[in-house]
Amino acid sequence: MGLALRPMRWWDVSSLLAAEQELFGATAWSAETFWGELAHPETRHYVVAEGPDGELLGYAGLLRPGPEADVQTVAVLPAAQGRGVGKALLAELVSQAAAGGANTLMLEVRADNEPAVALYTGAGFERIAVRRRYYQPGDHDAWVMRLRPLPQS
Repeated sequence: MGLALRPMRWWDVSSLLAAEQELFGATAWSAETFWGELAHPETRHYVVAEGPDGELLGYAGLLRPGPEADVQTVAVLPAAQGRGVGKALLAELVSQAAAGGANTLMLEVRADNEPAVALYTGAGFERIAVRRRYYQPGDHDAWVMRLRPLPQS
């Protein structure tokens, strides 16, 4: 599968919203949330994954304010799931966190999202805590996961 990663730009937001709604439903981010994130390039890194014809396959975002960075989102469209898109997006976030000086990368994931948990575990993240009823609506627990030390390139 041809896959290209590139920085997310504000004009990408309108095409991401349908995917965001499909993937995350009631907890989907709004256009304003994306724009707010993109307005802080000094501490945020957002990337889009595209196929060979420029079609959206996924996107991901990172908050990197200092020695501890946080995965903000990883989203892979259903048609692209299981094809390595999530792995490529996560690898980009890990690389950018390390390049920005972070030595730890944190994230929260829905405890019942088995494919995402497998992705993160496969990348070396460890489960360190649970946040009960973190995802609303629905009262879904979140696992807090951590990767440290970050691989250096």
